[in-house]
Amino acid sequence: MMKGLKKWRLFSLLAALTVFLSGCGQEELSTLLPAGQVAKDQFNLLLLSSGIMLFVILVVVIIYVVALVRFRRSKLGEDHIPEQVEGSSTLELVWTVIPILLVLLLAVPTVYYTYKLGDVTAMGAVDDEGNAENLVVDVTAHLYWWEFEYPELGIVTSQELVVPMDEKVYFNLIASDVKHSFWVPAVGGKLDNNVENVNKFYLVFEEDSSKLKEGVYFGKCAELCGPSHALMDFKVKTMPRAEFDEWVVAMQSTKKDKDDAGDTAAASEGEQLFADSCISCHAVTADVKSPYPNLTTFGDRNRVAGFMDHTEEALKEWMKNPQKQKPGNEMPAFDHLSEAELDAIAGYLMGLTVEK
Repeated sequence: MMKGLKKWRLFSLLAALTVFLSGCGQEELSTLLPAGQVAKDQFNLLLLSSGIMLFVILVVVIIYVVALVRFRRSKLGEDHIPEQVEGSSTLELVWTVIPILLVLLLAVPTVYYTYKLGDVTAMGAVDDEGNAENLVVDVTAHLYWWEFEYPELGIVTSQELVVPMDEKVYFNLIASDVKHSFWVPAVGGKLDNNVENVNKFYLVFEEDSSKLKEGVYFGKCAELCGPSHALMDFKVKTMPRAEFDEWVVAMQSTKKDKDDAGDTAAASEGEQLFADSCISCHAVTADVKSPYPNLTTFGDRNRVAGFMDHTEEALKEWMKNPQKQKPGNEMPAFDHLSEAELDAIAGYLMGLTVEK
C-alpha cells in the first residue's frame, strides 16, 4: 500500500513539474516569447483557446466537487432521491447556448486571423519604377537543409535566413524531395513546404537577433521528413533595414570578388583543395544556385550542418563522416583526405564571410 502511495506521489510531482517547465523556453526558440506581429497574433489565439478550455475544465470540476460534497451518501442516506430535472427547458437552454457562445468566441477571431495572416496580395506589388515594394524570399526545403533565394536581389543563401526588421517579409515555400514544414517558433508559422505546389505567407520580425545569446533565432522543420528530421534546423538573423541593405551589397559583391581573384595558381591551399573536391556541389558566390548548400557566408554562420558547433574541429568531423552526424543526408565522406588537407579546407571555409 505504501509503495503505491509513493508511486502516486512521484507521479504527482512529475505532473506538477511538467506544468511549470512547460512555461520555460529560450527567447530565440519559444512560441511563448513572441518576437513579431504574426507570432503575437498567434500567441493571443493560443491564450484565448487556452482560457476557454480552462473555463470549461473549471466549471466541470466545480460541478463535480459540489455534487460530490453535497450529495454524498453518508450525508443524505441510502434512500435519498435527488430532484429530477429530466426535460428541464432551462437546463437544456443553458448547456446548448453556452457551448455555442464559446465556439463562436473562438471561431470568430480564428477565422479573422486565418485570413489576415494568409493575405499575400502585396507580395507582387511594385513601385512606379517597377521595383518590388516588399522583400520576397523563396524557401526551398531539401533533405536535410534549407535554401533561401532573394529573387529580386540576385542572392542565394543556405541554412541562414537574413531579413530586415519591422516590415513584412513574404515567403514562397516549396520542397525539392519530400514534404517539409517551415517554422520559426519565436516569430510565427508554421506552413508546409510541399513538392508540387507553392505555399505563400508572411512574417514580421520585430526584435534584433544580435541581442540574443547566440545572435540568431532558430528555425525548424516541423514535418517528419526522415531519420535526420530533428537535425534539420536553420538560423534567422534579423537587423535594421540599413544594416540589411549593407548585407545585400556585401553579398552581391561576392561575385565581383571571385571574378577578381585571378587564376587558381594564386589561390590558397584550402581554396584549391575546395575547388578540386567540393566546387561541383557547393557554390561560394551568392549569385549561384548550387545542387547543395551555398557556402558563401559559411564563416558567418552559427552552426556546422545546421546543428554542430561552429568550429573547425566540428567541420572536420562533418567532412570525415557526414552520415554519422546526420543520417540520410547526401554528402559523401571525405575520409580520404589527410588531416592537413582537412585543416586547409576548414580554414578556407571559415574565412568565407561578408560580415567580419
